[in-house]
Amino acid sequence: MAERASEPIIEVRGLHKHYPLTRGIVFKKQVGEVRAVDGVDLDLFPGETLGIVGESGCGKSTLARMLVHLERPSSGEIRYKGEDITKLSGRALKAVRRNIQMVFQDPYTSLNPRMTVGDIIGEPYEIHPEVAPKGSRRQRVQELLDVVGLNPEYINRYPHQFSGGQRQRIGIARGLALRPEIIVADEPVSALDVSVQAQVINLLDRLQKDFSLSYVFIAHDLSIVRHISDRVGVMYLGRIVEIGREEEIYEHPTHPYTQALLSAVPVPDPDARAHRTRVILSGDVPSPTSIPSGCRFRTRCWKARERCALEVPELAVPEVFRLSEGPAKHDSACHFAEEKRVVPTDDTTP
Repeated sequence: MAERASEPIIEVRGLHKHYPLTRGIVFKKQVGEVRAVDGVDLDLFPGETLGIVGESGCGKSTLARMLVHLERPSSGEIRYKGEDITKLSGRALKAVRRNIQMVFQDPYTSLNPRMTVGDIIGEPYEIHPEVAPKGSRRQRVQELLDVVGLNPEYINRYPHQFSGGQRQRIGIARGLALRPEIIVADEPVSALDVSVQAQVINLLDRLQKDFSLSYVFIAHDLSIVRHISDRVGVMYLGRIVEIGREEEIYEHPTHPYTQALLSAVPVPDPDARAHRTRVILSGDVPSPTSIPSGCRFRTRCWKARERCALEVPELAVPEVFRLSEGPAKHDSACHFAEEKRVVPTDDTTP
């Protein structure tokens, strides 16, 4: 578990990303918008792994792409060491991008099939030639291949000559090429077999220790996130609804959505499984083009009351826990948050 530094390396405040919906071919008219990320606040501390979990479509990947500046936010701030990188351009942005790299989800589409492994891993040096002079680049690439557990002699091979796990190792090597401080991993093992997933996770864990990396690790597999993360943020419909240390979130969840997610995690112990109540959520996730008023989870929540439709819950330590020193004292966006390991099943829409 990483020791928390006093100052975060990344601070995200009020981050939004809305995509306009238009109608018409010649005279386009905006008729709505997709609120993919809709007000995210979070911190990433040096040397830690922040896991982000949630259902498909909740905005995890959009958040990841904004962190590495592949998408520009509609509003909000992303501060790297105190500087808002959303306002940077040119050389200033290029310098920051060197320190924040990304590992993509699909190793089959994120590598150019027409480039050799050496060209793929060495391509960042063409953009940042100051990191490695031309005469030393081949040696650097071979060293990176060795670091991620691949034979340096594979430098002239093409992506199709590798398995999925090996391709993801190549993607990780490319992410390490510029010696970044932060790596944003967007579901880096979801396309891999279970046995290969473990190998890649162990590799990421070792690289973090060897290179003092900070990770934003995005996934939908809660067991993997628990294994690798120091802190965990739970996303629902574009917002963080609960965030805290790994053991707090998994052992003492306070938001109903988090409780429902954890109730779906397979339990190998048959005795423990027999004493657990599965939470079956009613309805579907609302469309990001038509987000409910107040608490966006209220249409599927068994605790929903009138207040939930009128007031947006603040992401903060719930009032019921503020005066306590218990393990549930972490941020949760729920008016009726409570620490409850077994949640009653309710398949009726509130």
